[in-house]
Amino acid sequence: MNPEQPKKRIVLVEDDPALAEIYKTRLELQGYTCFVAYNGIIALYFIQKELPDLVLLDLMIPDISGGEVLGIIRRSSWGKTIPVYVISNLNEAQAPPELRALGIAGYSVKANMVNDDLDKIANNILRPQAKATAPTPG
Repeated sequence: MNPEQPKKRIVLVEDDPALAEIYKTRLELQGYTCFVAYNGIIALYFIQKELPDLVLLDLMIPDISGGEVLGIIRRSSWGKTIPVYVISNLNEAQAPPELRALGIAGYSVKANMVNDDLDKIANNILRPQAKATAPTPG
């Protein structure tokens, strides 16, 4: 990461404090600045205040569900283009059907994630040029 470039900002929306801390630590080790929201109200506060480069959004969170948070983000003038990646315990078939229509960058089930999956998700969205310079198989 170029030290002259500002760090990319991620709002992590996760209601499990232990899991949120693991995610935050992993992302900060990758060079990102993270803001953790444990419920939908705080998530909307951080997203509007920070205008992050990425939102990692759990769906089953207190106060305002993740699906509702995504809807509010997309209806606002400030949130139409912020990439949102859903990370949930629900499989995508159980998730609200309008998620894809609202525009998400992707969807992962927490139980299926291993080791550096979170790092790869963030890097693929926020550092696509790094991916483009890797040799392609073939």
